[in-house]
Amino acid sequence: MKSDFQKRTDAIIRNQGLVADGQKILLGVSGGADSMALLHVFQRLAPAWGVKLGVAHYNHQLRGMESDLDEDLAGDKARELNLPFYNGRGKVAAMAARAKISVEMAARRLRHEFLAGVANREGYGVLALAHHADDQVELFFLRLLRGAGGTGLAGMKWKSPSPADPRLLLIRPFLGFSRREIHGYVKAEKILHREDSSNALEDALRNRVRNHLLPLLRRRYQPGLDAAVLRSMEIIQGESRVVSNAAQAWLKQKESRPGTKPVQSFQELDPAIQRQILRDELTALGQAPEFLVVEKLRESPETWVNLQNGQRVRRTREGVLQKEILTPLAFRSDKVRLELGEGEGRVHFGKRVFDWRVQAKGIESIPLLSGPKTAFPKEEFFDAQAVGSAVILRHWRPGDRFQPIGMDRAVKLQDLFVNAKITAAERRQKVVATNGRGMIFWVEGLRIGERFKVTAQTQRCLVLKIPPLPQ
Repeated sequence: MKSDFQKRTDAIIRNQGLVADGQKILLGVSGGADSMALLHVFQRLAPAWGVKLGVAHYNHQLRGMESDLDEDLAGDKARELNLPFYNGRGKVAAMAARAKISVEMAARRLRHEFLAGVANREGYGVLALAHHADDQVELFFLRLLRGAGGTGLAGMKWKSPSPADPRLLLIRPFLGFSRREIHGYVKAEKILHREDSSNALEDALRNRVRNHLLPLLRRRYQPGLDAAVLRSMEIIQGESRVVSNAAQAWLKQKESRPGTKPVQSFQELDPAIQRQILRDELTALGQAPEFLVVEKLRESPETWVNLQNGQRVRRTREGVLQKEILTPLAFRSDKVRLELGEGEGRVHFGKRVFDWRVQAKGIESIPLLSGPKTAFPKEEFFDAQAVGSAVILRHWRPGDRFQPIGMDRAVKLQDLFVNAKITAAERRQKVVATNGRGMIFWVEGLRIGERFKVTAQTQRCLVLKIPPLPQ
């Protein structure tokens, strides 16, 4: 006899069209209460649906023995129910460090790739996951904090393509249940499960949202927060669907009539539709549709926008995205060392000639710093005693740090270049001067170093004459 929880799940699955007779459904089972409840319900209802089930577990190897025990529980239960069991493992932390993404994002990517691989290899067309209503609310605030648009704030759908393989359908039959309802079912049915101790850690943003932000909002601002957020997500999802359909219709019209002018030009479209078109095109190119990238493309046709993965894109006036793979820019290793004396000298570095002199005069010999910049060749003044007896001229290197005059600490030179809007190619042309100990005291185009400035106590100045870049 079906319990009320099972009846509700059955009704949701039928009403949402999540399952069809004869399908092979792969269940993603972590060993936690939610996924073990999913396995329990599907095993009870599968005969009436005429479907075949399989169980898949991905071990993230993030919690040592705990992770292994999760895997053992999922495997033991699958074998007890005579269901095929597929397990996989991955070094999530290493992948996150290598790809420079969060551990949570790396775990999700590897998990979905594993599940899609099993489904393709074993002939499963549907993947069932145990996401529920509380996950939706948490996801809403996570994406709100990250500045997501309508598509992101709409949250998860009852069914959607796998992010690892669009041919695999994801279904989420528990989206209509709260965590409390699912855990009540687990308790009533005495379903074995494991608790994930990492859910209490404060380093993950999701945990802080779940354990601190949402309880505060429910207690102090809106007792009915979950219902209100879920209603808003449903409204956003509907409106987002309208915009998405309009964007897809425009793209299809353009594809079906290549070389012809569409009924509406890209510029005539509503900005919301323009953004959706660009998001869809970026996604099709395998690029993350970040808001700033979308806006640059939308507002500036025919202008190249650099992406973080060594590629760049631009939008034609017709609304078509073009992508280019950039040749990686190498750091230049050339350098020259010069020994300072009491007089003056000249050093050749690349195609440029730098003149220098050491003069026994103090701050009164320096031109007014607040005055206008002189044309090339210009001079920079430093405290010769602070610089020392040797100077090395070279180019920017990875990890360089520099403390410009007026700043209280050294910062990454790359950050200074970014703030000054100096392009990647230009950065590699800039000359950097260090003392004999390797401390940077001058970067071409930026301020001099704080520790090397000329003061009232300066006895000797190092004057460096800066030649212009060769044409």
